Amino acid sequence: MKNEPLLITSFPRAILHIDADAFFTSVEQAIDPSLRGKPVVTGEERGVIACASYEAKSRGIRRGIPLFKARALCPELIILPDDYETYGLYSRRMFNMMRKFTPVVEEYSVDEAFLDITGMRRVFRTSYDEIALQIQEAIHKELGITVSVGLSLSKCLAKLCSKFRKPTGFTAVPGQYVHILLQKTPLEKLWGFGPNTIELLHKRGLETAYDYVMQPEGWASQLLKKPGREIWNELRGNSVMPVTPEQKTGYATILKSKTFTPPTDNRAFVYAKLIRNTEAAFAKARRHQLRPRTLGVVLRRHNFLHDGLEARLNRPTASTLEVLPLIERLFDRIFVTGTLYRSSMVVLGFLESDRSEQFELFEDRLKIEGLRRITQAVDSLNKLFGRHTVGCGTSLYLRGKPENSRDAVPNRHRNVLKGENLKQRVEIPKWEIAV
Repeated sequence: MKNEPLLITSFPRAILHIDADAFFTSVEQAIDPSLRGKPVVTGEERGVIACASYEAKSRGIRRGIPLFKARALCPELIILPDDYETYGLYSRRMFNMMRKFTPVVEEYSVDEAFLDITGMRRVFRTSYDEIALQIQEAIHKELGITVSVGLSLSKCLAKLCSKFRKPTGFTAVPGQYVHILLQKTPLEKLWGFGPNTIELLHKRGLETAYDYVMQPEGWASQLLKKPGREIWNELRGNSVMPVTPEQKTGYATILKSKTFTPPTDNRAFVYAKLIRNTEAAFAKARRHQLRPRTLGVVLRRHNFLHDGLEARLNRPTASTLEVLPLIERLFDRIFVTGTLYRSSMVVLGFLESDRSEQFELFEDRLKIEGLRRITQAVDSLNKLFGRHTVGCGTSLYLRGKPENSRDAVPNRHRNVLKGENLKQRVEIPKWEIAV
């Protein structure tokens, strides 16, 4: 039974998953060739590793490890601050290169994507395997970074394949060999299954992905509802999760968080950071023409424990000024004097379109309209001169904070191009190449 294939057709659909290898550090090594072949990590400004190169991973260094532990494991470790501006430019260029091979590209995250290349064999007059390899080679040649590629019949299978041989790997599994891949895949490796689901399946006597797909579809649907049924079909080669090339337009929640460097018990500083996060969260809501019905405030302590509160707003609003009194009350209730905090967070929930605004009978429309016009003016100035150019007076406190060795900025911000400043930027990376 276990040697029988699930499908006979090779590629009823051809789905690629492309995953950049150690993306942040690969970009750093691409723009500064002197870093190639060396153990490099990013996250200097956070105090923990955000990304580790494969040379660093070979020394036992992983994402999330504090920097002092990483230095102990590898004294010659090169530690860099995160340069999200440059990473974003490389990400955009990488996705645009993929679209030269197929218009159906789903940007799943900053460093990975799904592609539907079904039918593209006729266009390129070659096999699906060769198309995938051409994409992989083009990205490496043009950007100087490597990607791992998985090719199979569905998104779940393609994602399994891309993880099979990293870095710079390519794995293709047509329909005849899906059962072999699933037999080698423990439940812990499946995309979409969390620890609780895996524990539940273990209690039912299942160990591998093959054990799961050998159960009846109705059994999977009854036990794990719609997600379980979709994953069951995807693993059997039935593509029920389409590749969606549309840009993301909707949000269930908006979250803004910032880590302090170093952790502090300074009440005014923590509150100023919280207000800065609030401004950023509401600015994003306004860009997408959304208004939240709930507002959450979270403070993370130095020991990574959280204190938080959530409140329901009297009326949905996208005005920062309108919610500041509520933010202050929530902050007063959760802040503990003498406690070291490492980050603050604001969460906007139950978002709805601001096009459907309805007036309330007893609301102060003059005040609401005044706040709306102030907000529009602030957004216009920040769009023209850079974000946070104009903001709440509380955030002025942040300008006087003492500098710390972890207040590191990326090289792209230290060495601006002619005509640039920290607010107005040319959207190109700056390579460190000796000529």
